[in-house]
Amino acid sequence: MSTSVTGPAPGQDVPPVPPVSSEAAARRDLDADTRRNLYATMVLSRTYELAIVREYHADKGPGFDIGKGLVPGEMHLSAGQEPVAAGVCAHLTKDDAVTATHRPHHFAIAHGVDLERMTAEIFGRETGLGRGRGGHMHLFDPAVHFSCSGIIAEGYPPALGAAFAFSRRPGNRIAVAVTGEGAANQGAFHESLNLAAVWKLPVVFIVEDNEWGISVPRTASTAIASNADRAAAYGIPGERIEDNDVEAVYEAAGRAVARARAGEGPSLIEVATLRMLGHFEGDAQGYRPELAEVPQHDPIPRYEARLREAGVLDDAAVEQIANEATSRVEAAITFAKESPLPDPAEVLKYVFAEEA
Repeated sequence: MSTSVTGPAPGQDVPPVPPVSSEAAARRDLDADTRRNLYATMVLSRTYELAIVREYHADKGPGFDIGKGLVPGEMHLSAGQEPVAAGVCAHLTKDDAVTATHRPHHFAIAHGVDLERMTAEIFGRETGLGRGRGGHMHLFDPAVHFSCSGIIAEGYPPALGAAFAFSRRPGNRIAVAVTGEGAANQGAFHESLNLAAVWKLPVVFIVEDNEWGISVPRTASTAIASNADRAAAYGIPGERIEDNDVEAVYEAAGRAVARARAGEGPSLIEVATLRMLGHFEGDAQGYRPELAEVPQHDPIPRYEARLREAGVLDDAAVEQIANEATSRVEAAITFAKESPLPDPAEVLKYVFAEEA
């Protein structure tokens, strides 16, 4: 079953710019370079995922066989959730740690994970981040302290471990832990918030609320309207960002990151975001009554329209950003395809520690 991201591409006709409240407009004093960079990060992430969709479905037929092709297995894409990663990671350095979810590509890209080695890992190649053994849900890049996992809420406790270590070393490094709204009902979520608050750890907790835990709507699984309200139970700040607003995410993340770096402890940010595609590629999404309305909420053309209206972007800038993203992504795809597959004879290598 083929799946595609619908809606206009960067530079094409876009839906009307949604209104901005006077309060929101008053706080929008971001400089043009910051706004362009946020947009460029979002475009790079979307360009990458469109390329992954193309390669993933190219040889899954006839019909749809999840085990076939250059990229066998499940594929969870983050199209529509780019504002969260762009807004948060804009405040981080490569020395800060990020633990992401099973839908990780946007955060990996925004945090500077090596694009070629990440793509090779997704393709199961020896040049990948995990030498092709981990796949797209298990990306680890020590160079920028990035990791992710297919286990729900798994990233929260490791982020605490990183933050605990950072708090006992010179400097002001922090950890960012990302999960979905469904995972906020897991024990690991609550245990991590509690321990981070008790120890006053330099960590920022991010919840991506895309409204769907696989096929279950948030309203059917969670007793409260906003997971940000749960922060109060642990005596830490909690904030919810509506409308998938990248600049509002940037501002909230700036406050939380500054608090963590200053030694003031953890914060929780929940972002109302959008899952444009299925839970996994091949998901028909028959459970989504609002599916036809999803393209008009695509955050990239909406943000592009806003920046054009503000004079931050024009045709030339949009084209340049799109071309640069395409060039980087296609180079990474080529690198992955030309890289060797792991040697089956070495199937147990890297599983156990080897004696010197």
